[in-house]
Amino acid sequence: MAEETEEDLKNRLTPMQYQVACQCGTEPPFNNEFWDNKEPGIYLDVISGKPLFSSKSKFDSGTGWPSFFEPIDDGEIVEVTDESHGMRRVEVRSRTGDAHLGHVFPDGPKPTGLRYCINSASLKFIPATELKENGLEKYLDEFD
Repeated sequence: MAEETEEDLKNRLTPMQYQVACQCGTEPPFNNEFWDNKEPGIYLDVISGKPLFSSKSKFDSGTGWPSFFEPIDDGEIVEVTDESHGMRRVEVRSRTGDAHLGHVFPDGPKPTGLRYCINSASLKFIPATELKENGLEKYLDEFD
């Protein structure tokens, strides 16, 4: 499959998805698709479709964005130093899609102590009941 151009991405993604995933934007807290989603399933990179997080590692951080204590595939997460906005943070990007996902902080719950604070606009959610038909059957055991 050929790599998508910026124009392809602009046409495929919503304006918010494009702004967040491709231009390092941030969506509003408590006013985004997945911040309070409690349905079991897998969260994919909105650009590449690669699995990033499981609902099994999702928790309510009180921030208004989806938060996870670990990725489902460490190899698909890239951490980059972000010194924008007058602070030093660790940006989280997807390896395959190079999407801006959000940031990771060292104030999460056990067992990792991490809080991946992720923008809903960078994610696509596949409910556990639809994993097989979406080619994600290897994750079904997580929800048995």
